[in-house]
Order: sequence, then structure tokens, then C-alpha cells
Amino acid sequence: MKDTQKPARRTTASGETSGRFTDDEQAAMKEHAKELKTAARRGPRASKTDGESDVLTKIAEMQEPDRVMAERIHAIITASAPALSPRTWYGMPAYAKDGKIVCFFQPAQKFKTRYATLGFNDPANLDDGAMWPIAYALTELTAAGEARIGALVKKAVS
Repeated sequence: MKDTQKPARRTTASGETSGRFTDDEQAAMKEHAKELKTAARRGPRASKTDGESDVLTKIAEMQEPDRVMAERIHAIITASAPALSPRTWYGMPAYAKDGKIVCFFQPAQKFKTRYATLGFNDPANLDDGAMWPIAYALTELTAAGEARIGALVKKAVS
């Protein structure tokens, strides 16, 4: 009789099997695939309003307080950087320049986190020395926070 022992699976400290995506991550990837298909179907005739409509739909689907925060951030970004094109990215509101995502809003509900996040990708011109932040945790929006977001977005597209 041969020993047919299977190799042990590695697990993380939380007990999840490593190397596997969570249900929330898998859902985000499926949303991204759907976004890519929609963009391909629209083709070069797609307008900025198509993307904005998608973003506003995603924002409307959010629950409080993420929805209120996302609505305000959308208004700040579109006012601060009208050159950015709103679109969804992994099911989240995002803003692109020349087809590349510059910044995005990740609601706390998306991955069941403690706070929402405003993130910036590589095309954002936020370089400041050898190290700088590219994601900001948001628990509420104050007037000072809104002004800072507007300034960051302006700098990101400069």
C-alpha cells in the first residue's frame, strides 16, 4: 500500500488559506472585468459622460456614510481637476488622465475596513523626495480635509 499523503496547505494568522483571494477581492476583479468589457463595447466613441454616469451609479449604490463622502469627493475632484475623466475601477469611483487612473475612492464597505480611502496611483504627480503618501484614510470630511483633497488632486494632475 502506497502512502498518498497530500501536502499541507499554508494558512495565515487569521486562518485564511494563503494565495487565495477573499470573496470581496474576487467580486472586485469580476467588476473590473465587466468594466473592461463595457469600455471595449463603447470603444472610441465613449464620452466623459458615460464614465461619469457609471461613477454616479456606483456612488448611489453605497450605504451611508460612504455615499455622502463619495458624493462630496466626486464634487471636489471634478471641480479641482476637470481634465480628469470619471470612471469606475474595480467597482470604485476613479478618475483617469489619458486612460490611466490617477486617483480613486475606496469605500469602507468595499473590503469591510474601518475607514474609506482616497488613493493615488503612479500617474499622480505627488512625488516629494524619496517617500510620500499615496493613500489617505478618511473617517469624515471637514472643510480643511476638503481643501487638502482639492490641493492634492490639483498637484496630482499638474
